[in-house]
Amino acid sequence: MIIALVVVIAAALFFIERARTRTPGGGRRNLQRRFGPEYQRTVVRHNDDVKAAERELGERVKQHGSLQEQPLPPEVREHYAAQWAVIQEQFVESPHKAVTEADTLLVRLAQDRGYPDGEQFEEQLAALSVHHAHYVHGYRTLHTAARGQVGTEEMREAMIAARSLFEALVTEQPSSADQRDQESSDGRGHTSWTPYRRHAKGSGTS
Repeated sequence: MIIALVVVIAAALFFIERARTRTPGGGRRNLQRRFGPEYQRTVVRHNDDVKAAERELGERVKQHGSLQEQPLPPEVREHYAAQWAVIQEQFVESPHKAVTEADTLLVRLAQDRGYPDGEQFEEQLAALSVHHAHYVHGYRTLHTAARGQVGTEEMREAMIAARSLFEALVTEQPSSADQRDQESSDGRGHTSWTPYRRHAKGSGTS
């Protein structure tokens, strides 16, 4: 009788704990698949507390999963593409100015696609991570570089990383659940940014 009671209590505790740790975004595998590298970054940020990380990611899905990205008129897409090209060309002469302008451009682009106001960066980033998880870290890196004291190489890397999200938004590519199957050999699904190298040769840099 006592043994049976212990078994019943143990089973009850198991199901209670299972229910308590379920996340709004689904199970662990679903979150790992949906968020890709963003899943592990969140776990690390929570000091390897997987449950806390999954609660955060599940809350992101709950708040932003139903967001519908707004389409861009062709002329608006072309305008954004032209602006990004100008910023890239400006990088050689003014790296920090280029990074800052690229960050501002991404904020506006995300807003035009229907994401939260860029003045609340963390909220906008959270929403983007639900739909473009494989690219969103580049945006985070760019935002940090635009507001910190980092070297030219770090700013260059930030521009390269952020370009993947820019292209995904401006060309209206599918969300991150589908992007993983379309990634190319560079691991981001896009070719690397190199247009300013022709300028750098004249200055003795690579």
